[in-house]
Amino acid sequence: MNAELHHREAVELARMLRSGEVSAREVVQAHLDRIEAVNPAINAVVTLCPERALDEAAAADHRHAAGRPTGPLHGLPIAVKDTHETAGIRTTHGSPIHADHVPERDELVVERLRAAGAIVIGKTNVPEFAAGSHTFNPVFGTTRNPYDTSRSAGGSSGGAAAALAAGLHPIADGTDMGGSLRNPASFNNVVGLRPTPGRVPTWPSTLPWETLATSGPMGRTVADTALVLSAIAGPDPRCPFALAEAGSTFAPPLHVDLRGLRVAFSPDFGGTLPVEAEVARVVAEAAKTFAALGCHVEEAAPDFSGADEVFRTLRAWQFHLNLGPLIEANPGRVKETVVANAAVGRALSGEEVGRAKQGLAELFHRFGRFFGDYDLLLLPVSQLPPFDADLEYPTEVAGTPMADYLDWMRSAYQVTVTGCPAMSVPGGFTSDGLPVGVQLVARHGADLDLLRYGHAFEQATGFGRRRPPLG
Repeated sequence: MNAELHHREAVELARMLRSGEVSAREVVQAHLDRIEAVNPAINAVVTLCPERALDEAAAADHRHAAGRPTGPLHGLPIAVKDTHETAGIRTTHGSPIHADHVPERDELVVERLRAAGAIVIGKTNVPEFAAGSHTFNPVFGTTRNPYDTSRSAGGSSGGAAAALAAGLHPIADGTDMGGSLRNPASFNNVVGLRPTPGRVPTWPSTLPWETLATSGPMGRTVADTALVLSAIAGPDPRCPFALAEAGSTFAPPLHVDLRGLRVAFSPDFGGTLPVEAEVARVVAEAAKTFAALGCHVEEAAPDFSGADEVFRTLRAWQFHLNLGPLIEANPGRVKETVVANAAVGRALSGEEVGRAKQGLAELFHRFGRFFGDYDLLLLPVSQLPPFDADLEYPTEVAGTPMADYLDWMRSAYQVTVTGCPAMSVPGGFTSDGLPVGVQLVARHGADLDLLRYGHAFEQATGFGRRRPPLG
């Protein structure tokens, strides 16, 4: 059985662990074996702590045998994104500046994962300071796509998504500012949820009122993703806009009848974005699936005008505030794209930041009106399939040149600034077998509805059951 455990869905593994069919130590060891066999080809897990993990698994088994309460993630191994601080485990942020940094405490999302019974076995790779949607850095190198190791795994949660797809651990965490949960999920045929801001509170934070970035869950299925959300969601007094619903609200099952659901879809954001033909095809076919499930489906796109300026302004402003002092203290030691973004932020005027904040409010209200007419919005996650891993970023999409390393991510980051929850769900494959996710977006706060809609789509298509050819 050990050899099969890494293929099991997290919900099924959790059931087996609760029933005593398998032990936490067996589950952890099976995934450590899988990491040893497969990780060298994809470079997804970059720091490993096997002895510590096995000791924690043995302690979890002892608690379970003694009849003591266990959490919803009891015994499930996880490698945490290398931007999340983990007590006693190296956390590098993909930067040589932090290459030997070992935190003394867990940040909130890790604290909640552990409290729910998850066992941290290591860390997953990220771009330097999580900047960009392609995972490479000078500390650990490039993470490669398990469906085709010549291709990108996306980012910034690229290590997490590739590890999930390859069976290195059954659940994952991540963060999302401009698509960092959604883009890698799309590239690796897994599920990544950017929750409504405040659903998964962040602590510590130097900008606790800002909503551009959020932590969130990943899984191989929507149910697995919901299971993780049930452990990490819920209010915390240190996050001033944390939402009140308890995490347990989001626990599976997720079954729902979609008949009568009002679905809008747009393969190209109403003709405003260049999108590769195979990606547009997958979105159009997904719309047909929703129609077959009894939904009222029509091609329609909300107005995203102003989203580019809002995102780029607020992102640069936050880069300057968060990373500016570090860049100044370490000249020449931070990658140029990060330095350039921080420099743009430093040059912003108060009027420019204020105008971006006004634009953020306008987008929020505009999308509130849109979701008065529709229940679900179906879009591309990424404007192209997984690209050459040796590129820093794609310089062209559907014949259109990309201005910089953010330009090809517009289909994700324009959704970010609406404040709506958004999820990448496996949507199909290109003609040469590369995964393509579809982006499902629901009204602000409707995270549970979104999970249910994604689960129904996933069950109808089965694309997520196709695993990479890694043995």
